[in-house]
Amino acid sequence: MPYGDDATIRRILSHRTWAVVGLSTNSHRAAFGVAAHLQQWGKRIVPVHPRAETVHGERGYASLADIPFPVDVVEVFVNSATAGDIADQAVKIGAKAVWFQLDVVDLAAYERTTAAGLDMVMDRCAAVTLQRIGLASAAV
Repeated sequence: MPYGDDATIRRILSHRTWAVVGLSTNSHRAAFGVAAHLQQWGKRIVPVHPRAETVHGERGYASLADIPFPVDVVEVFVNSATAGDIADQAVKIGAKAVWFQLDVVDLAAYERTTAAGLDMVMDRCAAVTLQRIGLASAAV
């Protein structure tokens, strides 16, 4: 079951700079394709992976704390057991929102993150949602 109402989702999707945690050069991973899709929709992606690889032309960083500029959204492509720590790091760096990808759920992290004033979505694909909302907006 996805977490995050339509108003929250629209607010998050309006942000430009997205740190994608778990993004590497492995083109077989979901993060790789979703990040490319985000770029197609005008988002700046920031790869975050221990190897700090450059992906889709964007320099990578080993951690959220290493990013030397503001990040609007932290999109999380790690398993649910470690996702809560990433959400806590997003709060620490001053992100505006956290997005947990499909099948990533941590109710305690959701409570902590939203209590800290950040918008948050869990268990939803950002690329699919952006496509759906983008097409709906274009039809208006």
